[in-house]
Amino acid sequence: MSWNPALDPHCPTGDEVDAIETVIIPRARDLGGFEVRRALPAPRRQMVGPFIFFDQMGPAEFLPTRGLDVRPHPHIGLATISYLYRGRMHHRDSLGTDAWIEPGAVNWMVAGHGITHSERTDDATQTETMPFFGIQTWVALPKDHEDRAPEFEHAPADALPVLDGEGKRVRLILGSAWGERAPVNTASEMFYVDARLEPGAAIPLPEDHEDRGVYVVEGAVTVAGETFEAGRMMVFRPGDRVSLRAGPQGARIMLLGGETLEGSRYIWWNFVASSKERIEEAKEAWRAGDWQNGRFHLPPGDDAEFIPLPEK
Repeated sequence: MSWNPALDPHCPTGDEVDAIETVIIPRARDLGGFEVRRALPAPRRQMVGPFIFFDQMGPAEFLPTRGLDVRPHPHIGLATISYLYRGRMHHRDSLGTDAWIEPGAVNWMVAGHGITHSERTDDATQTETMPFFGIQTWVALPKDHEDRAPEFEHAPADALPVLDGEGKRVRLILGSAWGERAPVNTASEMFYVDARLEPGAAIPLPEDHEDRGVYVVEGAVTVAGETFEAGRMMVFRPGDRVSLRAGPQGARIMLLGGETLEGSRYIWWNFVASSKERIEEAKEAWRAGDWQNGRFHLPPGDDAEFIPLPEK
C-alpha cells in the first residue's frame, strides 16, 4: 500500500527540539565475537510505552559451526519479539513451537504465567558464513495479563502492512500507526515500526500514542538541526508533532511506543513483573526444576540442557 500523502511531515525548529525528552546511548557488550547493544532498560528510562527491553544484536558474521546457542530459559510477565534484518534463528518453546525466525517476519511469544524457550543458529545445512543482524525486544504485559496462558503467534513478512512512497518504506510490525494495524494480537495499544528512509526523506511520529521513541539502526536522522547517528535512541514528549529527516546516506530506524502501563515493573534476569513476589515465585519454580509437573516445562526437542538460575 502507498504512503498516505496527507501526512505532511512537520520538522520542529527552534525550541521544538525540546520535544526530545531523553537520549539513550546503548551499553555495548561483547559476547565473544558477537556484540549486543542494550538501549532499554536505561538508567533514565525503564520503558517506552510497554517496551521494557531493547537489544541490538550484531551485526555479526557466523561461521557454519558457530553462532547463537542460547539454551532453554524461562520468562514471565512479558511478550518477546526477535526482529531480524539478516540471518535466521531457530526458536523452540515449551508450547511445542519449532520455528525459524527470518528477516521481516513477526514471531510473537507471550510468556504470561510462564514459558521456556531456546534461541539457536543450529542449521545443519548452513555451509557458508551467515550474516546476522536484528533487534530483540520485550514488551511488558498489563497487570490483568501477567497470569495469562502463554502463546506463540507468527506473521510472515508479506502479511504486515507496508507504507511505501515519498522516499520511505515503512513496515508496521506490531500495533497500529498512521491508520494501519498489524495482524498480531497485543495486550495493550502500541506501535513498532521498521522504517527505511532514502537521503533527505522525512517521517512523522504517530500522533495517537502516548509514549514514542526512535532507535537509529543505520545512517543518521536529524531533528530540529540536531543529528543522531546509528546506535542512539530518542524518547519524545507526549503530544508534540515531530518528524525525523534522514541524513545524506539515508537511514534505517525503529519506531516504538504506545500507552504507558499501570506503574513501573520489576526486572530480574528473564522475569518481568508488577511485584517482587511474582519474581520470587518464578525464581523458586525454575530452581525446583520440576519439568513434568511444575510451572515451567522444557521445549520438546530441546530438553537436554537449560540455563540454571543465576546465584545473584
